[in-house]
Amino acid sequence: MWPRLQPRISADGYSSREANGLRRAGDAAGIRGNCRGHSRALCGLAGRGITVSFGAMFTGIVEEAGTVAEFAPTPRGWSLRVAARRVLAGVALGDSIAVNGCCLTVAEFDAGSLRFDVLEETRRLTSFRTLVPGAAVNLERSLRFDGKVGGHFVTGHIDVPGRVEVFEPRGADHYLRVSFPAEFGNYVVTKGCIAIDGISLTVAECGLAQLAVWLIPHTLEVTNLRERRVGDTVNLEFDLLAKHVERLLRARGT
Repeated sequence: MWPRLQPRISADGYSSREANGLRRAGDAAGIRGNCRGHSRALCGLAGRGITVSFGAMFTGIVEEAGTVAEFAPTPRGWSLRVAARRVLAGVALGDSIAVNGCCLTVAEFDAGSLRFDVLEETRRLTSFRTLVPGAAVNLERSLRFDGKVGGHFVTGHIDVPGRVEVFEPRGADHYLRVSFPAEFGNYVVTKGCIAIDGISLTVAECGLAQLAVWLIPHTLEVTNLRERRVGDTVNLEFDLLAKHVERLLRARGT
């Protein structure tokens, strides 16, 4: 069973049941809620001015590969501007976009680009530290309630950068092997899920500190992996379920 995305209702005097009723009324009126943005108002929802907040979730199905137009330091951190097309459709300030698998908030946008504020901590702990103008980055808008879940649930919270160890064509497909710190090895299983630079992929092989995946031609065509080389850094997000199971077992002392 898929986990339900539970809304947090910011409205004085309304219970969860009342708020859910208002949300259903909004749906009937054609007002569709979504998970885009860490906090977003469903305008016109029964005319009550209720704000419904959802944690952003993604699926690992990359919508397009954008191009870094600028990545520069500012007094408040870093500013990242990405040229894009498809993910601009319906975008609003405060929306969440996964950029190479990292959940970022739209600070500005225009007809051809998006701008994000990036913390120094985010740059330091992800592959963003290697970003330069002209680099391709994977882009995905956050999951809508009326959308398809074609990959697996991805939070946009990077666990650790990995290193490309092997990347080579084998027949019509490509073989990619990535290394990572051994402390994360328990989260990887053969045939399990892994998000590499925000791409939902199936683990073909795994060891204590390495994993391998197979890439079909379509994946290389629509993502930034076509630019990756041995030695490059990629963002890794391990399966959320595995992390929850580990925590539960630890709490039980098993």
